Amino acid sequence: MGREYCTCAMDWSSTARQRTEMRKLWRGFVNTILWSYERGSWPYDVMVVVIVMFVLLTPRGWFHDRQPSGSQVSGRVTLITRDQAAHVETYRVDSSLLPRSNPVNVTDPQFEERAHKVLSQSVDELRDQSFQIRGIQAVRDSDGAILFYDVDVSH
Repeated sequence: MGREYCTCAMDWSSTARQRTEMRKLWRGFVNTILWSYERGSWPYDVMVVVIVMFVLLTPRGWFHDRQPSGSQVSGRVTLITRDQAAHVETYRVDSSLLPRSNPVNVTDPQFEERAHKVLSQSVDELRDQSFQIRGIQAVRDSDGAILFYDVDVSH
């Protein structure tokens, strides 16, 4: 009987020690999550290093970055209208992507080839498909300078 009591007492002291260690571990976890360490302390520095390493070493593919699902295709090419029945889409292309030597003639075949190349490189939907440029209209500001080109595309 004395042995059983002694064993229980030893178990109790070992359980108390485990509780204290778990409490320290839990407190450290909570302090880390709530970012409650003082600036300049070693736990704060460790957290900053872990965050910086995560940002710099994480492969880009883990985040599955995709183009926005709305009308914005890229920063300089924007889908303006889409006619599902006629299979015609109008894209607004920034004028800096299509520099021109002759700003008057928009129907120049070389200009259409450049517009085709820019759209096929910038628009994911057009990248692996054949499409035809139906027309290009210059959008000008009040001074007459070309800001954008509205490019009509058919599939």
